[in-house]
Amino acid sequence: MLIIDLPLPPGTSMVNDTFANKKSRRFTYSEVVKMTNNFQRVIGKGGSGMVYQGTVNGSEVAIKLLSQTSTQGYEQFKAEVDLLLRVHHTNLVSLVGYCYEGDHLALIYEFLPNGDLKQHLSGKGGRSIINWSVRLRIALETALGLEYLHVGCTPPMVHRDVKTANILLDDNFKAKLADFGLSRSFQTIAGTPGYLDPEYNHSGRLGEKSDVYSFGIVLLEMITNQPVISQTSENSHITKWVSSKLNCGDIIEIMDPNLRKDYDSNSAWRAVELAMSCANPSYSKRPSMSQVINELKECIMCENSRLSNNQGLESRAINIGLDSSVVPKAR
Repeated sequence: MLIIDLPLPPGTSMVNDTFANKKSRRFTYSEVVKMTNNFQRVIGKGGSGMVYQGTVNGSEVAIKLLSQTSTQGYEQFKAEVDLLLRVHHTNLVSLVGYCYEGDHLALIYEFLPNGDLKQHLSGKGGRSIINWSVRLRIALETALGLEYLHVGCTPPMVHRDVKTANILLDDNFKAKLADFGLSRSFQTIAGTPGYLDPEYNHSGRLGEKSDVYSFGIVLLEMITNQPVISQTSENSHITKWVSSKLNCGDIIEIMDPNLRKDYDSNSAWRAVELAMSCANPSYSKRPSMSQVINELKECIMCENSRLSNNQGLESRAINIGLDSSVVPKAR
């Protein structure tokens, strides 16, 4: 079981490197071909292109090839990559470099060996299914990354596509948000169905609390392990499914059965209520990411208290076992 330490270190810093003096971070297309061993290993496929595993100076990286037809031009791309190269947070995937050569466009990111959160909820691809305390920690770390985009960056950033497939995990299962910051360069449809702020359909705009909505859907997915959009259920969207279960008043009906009831019920209820408040259809009624972080810390404290009590009972049982053992008497 992974240990949760609170409060988490902020791990945030901004560096003033500019795009111009970061020529070492600009790679030629031939270098991209070499680092991927001629695009040998595909590790993902997104709306904006294929992702390959590679190596730069002995370090593993993920290389995303982008479609030239989707970009609005080099100057816009350059401005946004410049910003990304200056953004550093422990819960955001770091951009290592980029390639812009003729028709060839690529972004080179740090590689996260444990894949994405979605895989670890489903157990697909042989991935382990993570327990409740680790899920809460991943939720908190994701929230910290989002808060940094919203209030720690100048200008503020809106992620636009928060989902479990965009939450990557390092070798210690620390969460890092991927796929942020290129919203203006690429003419892609904002968001993913099911995670997308319903108010976007009316306003056509996405703000910080649009990310909060998407985060609420992610949290519901982590809690329930239900599909965000179900083709078979009457309650097709996950928020409707949870609402129908809330009427029963039984947390077991809502929680992922893979957790095998191994969680603090108070922690679970608080997480459900938080997720539903984030997923409020009304933009203005959703909490800020800072409020979300405070509530998640409370959820974690409840779960940690349960774990501490359980460990205390186990050690007490061991002591009782030792006390009752047969010991030779002095003669």
